[in-house]
Amino acid sequence: MKTCATIAGLMFASAASAETLTIYTYDSFVPDWGPGPAIETAFEAECGCDIAFVAAGDGAALLSRVRLEGARTEADIVLGLDSNLVAAARETGLFAPHGVTADLDLPVAWHDDTFLPFDWGYFAFVSNAGTEAPANFRELADSDLSIAIQDPRSSTPGLGLVLWVGAAYGDEAASIWEGLADNVLTVTPGWSDAYGLFLEGEADAVLSYTTSPAYHLIAEDDDSKVAWAFDEGHYLQIEVAAIVAETDQPELAAQFMAFIGTDAFQSVIPTTNWMYPSVMPEAGLPEGFETLVQPDKGLLMAPEEAAAARDAAIAVWRDALAR
Repeated sequence: MKTCATIAGLMFASAASAETLTIYTYDSFVPDWGPGPAIETAFEAECGCDIAFVAAGDGAALLSRVRLEGARTEADIVLGLDSNLVAAARETGLFAPHGVTADLDLPVAWHDDTFLPFDWGYFAFVSNAGTEAPANFRELADSDLSIAIQDPRSSTPGLGLVLWVGAAYGDEAASIWEGLADNVLTVTPGWSDAYGLFLEGEADAVLSYTTSPAYHLIAEDDDSKVAWAFDEGHYLQIEVAAIVAETDQPELAAQFMAFIGTDAFQSVIPTTNWMYPSVMPEAGLPEGFETLVQPDKGLLMAPEEAAAARDAAIAVWRDALAR
């Protein structure tokens, strides 16, 4: 007959022997209201392991951290880079093929054996219903509206914004930013800080996503937030996950990458990360998503094109705001 002490010892030994999968991700993925907890619970039930989510700033900060840590990083997976960072991430040589074949539901074709999409969305400015909405960046620049945006050097939405202006206006991007400089109330390191300032009434609008109003509508029964529809198109963001080549948990990492395409992962995305899932859940999209702005035109640079345009686009933005 096992004593209580023996049983406790066996339970401790089992817990101590559980393998841990360390996933670096962005700050808003990890909190109770983010997708992390539900995904952690579902995957741990499948793998018999432990997931350790590590918040490492916004999306662009993730790549900076992994690049700095190099082969000694503790990360097994990095989740939260996006299509604009894929080429730069590939150049580091720090990531390995994922080996997953997934039937993706994206607005563009995606073929990459290293970076696997887990969700997507369109960037947009979110404001309060009743605020006179500009139809494009030119009208925004000509208005007295204040905006909170994110730093393109540390934030994937911030980088998406400067590439959005570049994709929409080409050689005229500098003049657009010169016009927008007076509208920019603040530049924050990441998305959460900027969105918080908007919710506190500090800015008329914030750089976010066309899907952001769904949060307020579904989670708060609040239809007072709207995304502005811009006639020059909206820039697409595809968020990806990748295995760190030096992982000491290659089997667990591969299992998690395959898990990304399952209903247990994808069904969590719409109402926790408030983005479109990369694989449509069995139940489809939640009620309320049908009310969202649907851009007439999607803008997207290929990963290599985005990497080539990044430094110049950031320089144009920085110079305009510094005047």
